[in-house]
Amino acid sequence: MLIGEVARRSGVSARMLRHYDSLGLVRPTGRTVGGYREYSTEDIRRIFHVESLRSLGLSLRQIRRALEDPAFAPSALVGSLIQKAEDRLKREQELLARLRTVDVAAPSGWQDVLRIVELLHGLNSPSAARRQQTVLNPAEGMSVPTGLLAGAVLAESDPNVAGALRWALARAGGDAVASVAPGVHSANVDIRRRAVRAVAELPGDEATALLGEALGDSDPTVRRQSALSLGTRGATEAVPTLVNMVVEGANDVEAAEILASLSLEPDCADRIMTALVDALATRTADSPARVRLTQALAELPAALARGTLHQLTHDDDPAVALLASALVESSMNGSTAEGPASRSKPRGQFPLGSSSTP
Repeated sequence: MLIGEVARRSGVSARMLRHYDSLGLVRPTGRTVGGYREYSTEDIRRIFHVESLRSLGLSLRQIRRALEDPAFAPSALVGSLIQKAEDRLKREQELLARLRTVDVAAPSGWQDVLRIVELLHGLNSPSAARRQQTVLNPAEGMSVPTGLLAGAVLAESDPNVAGALRWALARAGGDAVASVAPGVHSANVDIRRRAVRAVAELPGDEATALLGEALGDSDPTVRRQSALSLGTRGATEAVPTLVNMVVEGANDVEAAEILASLSLEPDCADRIMTALVDALATRTADSPARVRLTQALAELPAALARGTLHQLTHDDDPAVALLASALVESSMNGSTAEGPASRSKPRGQFPLGSSSTP
């Protein structure tokens, strides 16, 4: 088969076939009377072998060695090719992300494109100080696009830079919540933590709904951050997590203060009281947790918690009894004279171990 026919059937150009011949990679075994290259069936098979190995990224030198050296092992070379392919893909993904950022920013001219590229370089700088400076003082006439801010928030590990990014994202408005939302559902727990912390600083019902989803996250840090933010927004679904935070001693003081604030709502007061009392009843062998729960009770309105605190002055746990006594005494010393109504049975006087309301 002559070179032109081989080129048509194999898809390899005649020029490349001549190059293979000059390198000794695929040499036609015959020549016509007129001196033209003539390829045998075995020659054509070798051409397809060469093209197959080229498709894996091997150089022509590596292909020749692979085909001619029986001792040549593919394992090390294939591993190297995998690494090179991964590096190439990473570079391509970074390029794609930059192009999408430029596209979303809708630049009106090449000067705008250059400013966006400058922002990208600043936000991707290995220097934390430069990254922070970039977000706090962007180039003149250029605000940092929301999508770019969201991506930087999800990737940033330095706490100072992360704080600046969240601050800028909260002021960017627009689709800030939607831009950071994918991070809340990321498989990477660090990204989910950054995302929830950012959402916690964003206003609006959309952010509240996203925090509600994060309340069921498998990671306790994500759940706690969501509960703290939801609680400050008046969302009662955070109550169980906030009570657990008191029990576990994780941001327990902040959680107790939020529970106290939520308890000012009549519809939520009994629910919070019941949850705290139930936790006290079930944590009989966990003295530190019961002390924290007792302290949390003291944060609630006096009329709500007074009865339970009085009961706890006789608790079997000396630390709990002592704390409750001190809290009751402090409350009595700090209160004004009470009328007959205030001396009636307080709402918070539940039997310990019962989860029912009076």
